[in-house]
Amino acid sequence: MKYFFLSDGWTYGRVWEFGGLWDQVTWGRKPEINRLDCGMLQQDEVLWLYAVEDAVLMVEVQPDLTLPATSSIGQVVLKRLISAEQVIERLNHSESIFNSTAKKK
Repeated sequence: MKYFFLSDGWTYGRVWEFGGLWDQVTWGRKPEINRLDCGMLQQDEVLWLYAVEDAVLMVEVQPDLTLPATSSIGQVVLKRLISAEQVIERLNHSESIFNSTAKKK
């Protein structure tokens, strides 16, 4: 598995694998991308942890257009994925850690 953190109010879009842009016809399915029940607070920003399958190389992220604008940033950013060890390191340095059913501090 690979991981990435995504700000509250943002979503992912296109997905890349080794051969280029993920092709659902070739793969016969969408890529496995799941938001985990773990978040963290860092500099007053809520970040949610997502897990992706190993075949995924990069994920495009952007503000969720279905939600009210929470940021003036409108550009799309490509996220590099991180390992489980890097996730643990970031969680250790976060202001707080919570799950989706817990109240944010």
